[in-house]
Amino acid sequence: MDNPNPVRLLVVDDEPHIADLVATVARYEGWQAVTAGSGAAALSRAAEFGPDIVVLDLMLPDFDGFTVLDRLREHGNAVPVVFLTAKDATADRIAGLTRGGDDYLVKPFSVEELMARMRAVLRRSAAAPPAPRTAVLRVEDLTLDEDTREVRRGDRLAELTPTEYELLRYLMRRSPAVLTKAQILDHVWEYDFGGRSNVVELVISHLRRKLDDGAEPLIHTVRGVGYVVRAGR
Repeated sequence: MDNPNPVRLLVVDDEPHIADLVATVARYEGWQAVTAGSGAAALSRAAEFGPDIVVLDLMLPDFDGFTVLDRLREHGNAVPVVFLTAKDATADRIAGLTRGGDDYLVKPFSVEELMARMRAVLRRSAAAPPAPRTAVLRVEDLTLDEDTREVRRGDRLAELTPTEYELLRYLMRRSPAVLTKAQILDHVWEYDFGGRSNVVELVISHLRRKLDDGAEPLIHTVRGVGYVVRAGR
């Protein structure tokens, strides 16, 4: 029986053989997939197709993938984005996640790994809170509503990516326990990140900037151990 609600995937890459390969494998999995070979085409396709997830190359013939992501966000489109690119420098990875991407995979790549990462991102993006947990998590004036997925610091609404949301939810659920980077990688990313635990530091840094904004810090580093959400040091 056909899936009545297939995942809609947009693959953006100026190398047709790569875009077509990813789209073909996704269709074999029962997903709907379309491709685009430029930034302008990507924005047009995103508006028409309404993807659930986007695989986005950084190097495109008109403008780069960062610009595509920025324009999607400017138009209120919070679709999860997985960057797929030949640019493998740490600075590029940091830039990709800083700009609101949810994951970053370097070419040459395994299609199986890409599909696994997309499934993990989709789970983070659409995860429903398991009963019978309390719908609203609270640490001091920081609240996370698992029903509406709203995060607030006092009266201020914080706009988080799916990855940032899932990491914060994990920390808040386990508060005041200290969680190691390995625990966070295993829970949030759900696959072997190749030892790149600095991605945890990066997302934690983003969360601090979005949540603190002059207020007392609530996400603390326990040197040599990991991270914890709690009041005070």
